[in-house]
Amino acid sequence: MHEIGFIRDLAVVMIVAGATTILFQRMRQPVLLGYILAGVLIGPHTPGVLVGDPRAIDDISNLGVVLLMFTLGLEFSVRKLREVGIGVLAVAVAEVGLMLWIGYGIGGLFGWTGMDALFLGAIISLSSTMVATRTLAESGQRSQPFAQLVVGLLVAEDMLAIVMLTLLTAVAIGGSVQAETAFTLVGHLGLFVIVGMILGLLLLPRLVDYVAGFDRDETLLVSVLGICFGASLFAAWMGFSVALGAFLAGAVVAESRSVGRVLHLVEPLRDMFAALFFVAIGLKIDPAMLLQYALPALLIAAAVIVGKTLACSLGIFVVGHDARTALRSGLGMAQIGEFSFVIATLGLSLGVISDFIYPIAVAVSVLCMAASPYMSRSADGLANGLRRVTPRSLRLLATSYSGWLENLKPVNENAAIAAMFRRLLWHIGINVLLVVALFVIGAYINAHNWSWFSMLGIDRDLRHTLIWAGALFLSLPMLIAVYRKAEALGMLLAEIGIRERFAGS
Repeated sequence: MHEIGFIRDLAVVMIVAGATTILFQRMRQPVLLGYILAGVLIGPHTPGVLVGDPRAIDDISNLGVVLLMFTLGLEFSVRKLREVGIGVLAVAVAEVGLMLWIGYGIGGLFGWTGMDALFLGAIISLSSTMVATRTLAESGQRSQPFAQLVVGLLVAEDMLAIVMLTLLTAVAIGGSVQAETAFTLVGHLGLFVIVGMILGLLLLPRLVDYVAGFDRDETLLVSVLGICFGASLFAAWMGFSVALGAFLAGAVVAESRSVGRVLHLVEPLRDMFAALFFVAIGLKIDPAMLLQYALPALLIAAAVIVGKTLACSLGIFVVGHDARTALRSGLGMAQIGEFSFVIATLGLSLGVISDFIYPIAVAVSVLCMAASPYMSRSADGLANGLRRVTPRSLRLLATSYSGWLENLKPVNENAAIAAMFRRLLWHIGINVLLVVALFVIGAYINAHNWSWFSMLGIDRDLRHTLIWAGALFLSLPMLIAVYRKAEALGMLLAEIGIRERFAGS
């Protein structure tokens, strides 16, 4: 009968979720709100409980987190990270840092504990990739210049979210993290990401393309799901979150030629389990507690909308885009979503945040999601209104600043040379990082005197020799590549110098 009970619960979840999403689709609102409402309606805090075992739904909904992170990785790709640009990356870092500070400050003003305030800052610092991209798609604005900036900011925030999840886990377990410990954690995370990405890029795209060559969707789907869950398990075994492993697996698979087909196959599974994830969020919401903390939720939602809009708009303007594009980019980032729920769930599961933080996070997200389509549609009107009330001297200053930055950009032949220069530096950097990773792995193996060394008759001195000789041998192709790229870079710089000398004579 337990199996029948679970099937009954699952049927109730999917039927109610389907009905609410149809309603929200008709209202032109994000369907994620429908999933959350479905969870509230059938949850244990609503009269007439419809779900007998919310814990079972919660457990299976964790698959939604893994598949959600995997598909985010598929849409991420290393190529997109290169296209984001250092300017947009700097804007994302500054904006996330500002929202962390604002959230921590708001928590302090309400008299909450330091851990509650810290998690609140993390919750409101990350925008929702799902909501932002769907809003852009539904409004037909995906090809607009500001939309590309929004996507770039979201890509950068996704990477920052992985770092944040790792640090928050360490803070929650240890109670606090010293600067030295934080740098060590980030270093370990960076090493794991770099080694995982490089080794994955050498093997997995070719493997995925090979499997795709059989032209069997079933074989391809099962294979990539094996990669996804295997990477999640390996990340957990190494002491990181399963979300990190799934995201990296997706980013690596995204470099294969068959990524479009993989995404098409995985998306239906992602949508189903993501729906369960958001319904499970609604199951945990106590409407009475929502009413009790309605005022803080409203104030925090206002802080998210105003803070993110101002931070992103100002940052995008400073790095060289016009004021209208900057404002539209800022409005597109003014919401929170899936990462916020993952962070709130992390805090609850570790028992380090108060119970009221979770419903507040959901309420803030719901308010921001509901406002997001309207803000997107009113962006032009708001920009025109701000232009009318802005003093003429400030408008002239902004126009002059944008024109000055535009003149600094390389054009025509110089742009091609700059692109070649960046590509050579990128290749050199990747190979150097791979060499460093090999020697760090060697140092890690050398520091652990595993029993199988003695079983093979390998003493301490021989172990040192074999490890460092092996690291050097494996790094030879990368060192040769660095030499050749550096030689090409030197020739490029020499050609530029000769051309400038002749031009000046």
